[in-house]
Amino acid sequence: MSLESSTTSAVRTGMAGQVLKVFVWLENLRMDAVLILMRIIVGAVFFMSAQTKVDGFSIKDSTFFLFEHEYALPLVSPILAAWLATIAEHLFPLMLWLGLGTRFAALGLAVMTLTIQLFVYPHAWVTHGLWLSSLLVLVLQGPGRLSLDQLIRSRIA
Repeated sequence: MSLESSTTSAVRTGMAGQVLKVFVWLENLRMDAVLILMRIIVGAVFFMSAQTKVDGFSIKDSTFFLFEHEYALPLVSPILAAWLATIAEHLFPLMLWLGLGTRFAALGLAVMTLTIQLFVYPHAWVTHGLWLSSLLVLVLQGPGRLSLDQLIRSRIA
């Protein structure tokens, strides 16, 4: 039963009526707006990070230095890690913004976030937790109705 149907017309007037209208509006609000906001904001975080790693179409020497000395991931060469991170931080945000392969892109960025949290900046758990929360919502919910994923799904079905 919705809030609107459970109230009488007498209560729908005055201040109580205005509060009820807000609650009804929130009750009917689709998740699409939130999903778009998550796609835009989280994508921007990673894309802006990617832009610090490049100069035009080449990876900066400082990026390789950071991956060798500051980030120093186990089991992965610094050169390979620098290339993979730079490509992923450019590609996955674009996918999020378009809503194309959203779950895959969000999962890739979630793995990157966990890697950063566990091996690079373990004290930044609040920031990484916020990123990861948004990314996991996108993995579980998908991109929403305003996305290329949804357009493709509607054409196939």
